[in-house]
Amino acid sequence: MKFIQSLALAFAASAVASEQQLPLQHGDQRPNIVVILTDDQDLHMDSISYMPLLKKHVIDQGTFYKSHYCTTAICCPSRVTLWTGRNAHNTNVTDVFPPYGGYPKFVAQGWNSNWLPVWLQAAGYSTYYTGKLFNSHTVDNWNNPHPSGWTSSDFLLDPHTYQYLNATFQRNDRPPVSHEGEYSTDVLAEKAYGLLEEGVNLRQPFFLTIAPVAPHSDVNASTFVKPGTGKDLDGIIMNAPIPADRHKHLFPEAMVPRTANFNPDKPSSVSWLSRLDKLTDEVVAYNDNFYRRRLQALQAVDEIVEGIVTRLEDYGILDNTYIIYSTDNGYHISQHRLNPGKECSFEEDINIPLIIRGPHVPIGETKVVTAHADLAPTILKIASAKEGWSGLDGSPIPLSEKELEDSKSSRQEHVNVEFWGRGIPEGIYKFSLDDGKIVAYAPNNTYKALRIISSSYNLLYTVWCSNEHELYDLNTDPGQLKNLYPTSKFLPEQNLLGIPLSKVLPRLDALLMVTKSCKGQTCVNPWSVIHPAGNVKTLGDALNPRFDGFYTSISESVRFDKCELGYILESEGPQSVAIFQDDTGGSEL
Repeated sequence: MKFIQSLALAFAASAVASEQQLPLQHGDQRPNIVVILTDDQDLHMDSISYMPLLKKHVIDQGTFYKSHYCTTAICCPSRVTLWTGRNAHNTNVTDVFPPYGGYPKFVAQGWNSNWLPVWLQAAGYSTYYTGKLFNSHTVDNWNNPHPSGWTSSDFLLDPHTYQYLNATFQRNDRPPVSHEGEYSTDVLAEKAYGLLEEGVNLRQPFFLTIAPVAPHSDVNASTFVKPGTGKDLDGIIMNAPIPADRHKHLFPEAMVPRTANFNPDKPSSVSWLSRLDKLTDEVVAYNDNFYRRRLQALQAVDEIVEGIVTRLEDYGILDNTYIIYSTDNGYHISQHRLNPGKECSFEEDINIPLIIRGPHVPIGETKVVTAHADLAPTILKIASAKEGWSGLDGSPIPLSEKELEDSKSSRQEHVNVEFWGRGIPEGIYKFSLDDGKIVAYAPNNTYKALRIISSSYNLLYTVWCSNEHELYDLNTDPGQLKNLYPTSKFLPEQNLLGIPLSKVLPRLDALLMVTKSCKGQTCVNPWSVIHPAGNVKTLGDALNPRFDGFYTSISESVRFDKCELGYILESEGPQSVAIFQDDTGGSEL
């Protein structure tokens, strides 16, 4: 009898264990969400083409959003925008280190209790994260406070975040653990698979983020600036990423694509960028090797993509899971005479990969304009969440065939782009300037910019903290080499879009005046501020000749009073926005 009872108990225990491995059968049928977020991955140097497993499992099964942009081209501000749904001028997290950025700034601004994982938990989702969260999230401050909103987590921590062979992870409330000698991306993969299993076993919809550091540069921990010390960046050494041993032999002939803007014969852009020397053959060869190492480092990430998809399929939940693949910001190598890095408003730095597969997501590509501020509202919509919507600077990304079709006539055509601080060269070479100086970084890399894309125009307009301007027409100049902004009133008038440039520029200035400090829905529909009647929704609408008098009458335009390393409103010039009232003029707020 005891044997029969024991057998029955064993059978019951086995049944429970088996039941825990089954996908959701009853109750909450909302979709699961998996985000794979790389670090510094380019779109314009074809890194995606070297990831066959990503192509097989995500690109060929979903939608590639070719006009997706980060709004601040550096790690921590971009990630805070992604997870809060707010542009950096509204989060006030504008750098990777204190006092202007990093995890301590994120906490000080109150976002640790008001961001996506908190909203998703309130909506009934279990939430999981492994990998890099924010810069300056360290072995010293990991529990001061601990990032809130996660059911289970396993974070990479500074100063070892970018050490491919010496990573430190920190799980839930446990102390940090060193993984010296292990390959960081492979350690991350096992943690990701474990968190996925946890999510499945809870039998409720889950949100999982997997954030490897590849293909970011490898950074020696001993050269890291300690947050809050105010030290300069001269001592930080950022070398080419380290691939796993099994991938070191790959792509021996790969080189940075030789596009029109690759180490051009003439300097381009304005400010410090216009003073860069042409790269020497030695530097170009080094940069090509740097590029190959990035491609090799991405192979372990490619394997994670397949590992996750295979496990989702084995659990029987792949068809009810959205997979979102993206990166925090883009990357340049040798374009515009630049050594490896980011932080600029060029396409290489801000136009980044976004691929989504999931229920009802069609297969193909789209050029609808999307930005990182749109990802939080997209995920909230997928989750049918009620909390978190107030104050968002973005709007849900169209995911279905109908939504994509409708968006062609209704979606915004602009992206707000902004940056504060320094331009930093990565690798062993620094910036070589035309006066013979070698500098470790460019100190005044602060700007506000607009990216505007439609079937008729394709523009980047930037105002620098030096109050220099640049304007590129990417339809005729995809390499952004010819600045159309007039440098002298004595130059002949140019046409843009078949209209005198002198009529286009006031429209761009007025729009940038709104977006540079917009909040909430004014970031999504900035023209509604200038034209509250609602009859102007695009630059094309605003170019109607009936508005010529209004735009030429505007007295203020975007300017900076001082170059700052962070967001200091008093240094960012006028804030008043011109409002159209009638055919003869306008007023200012």
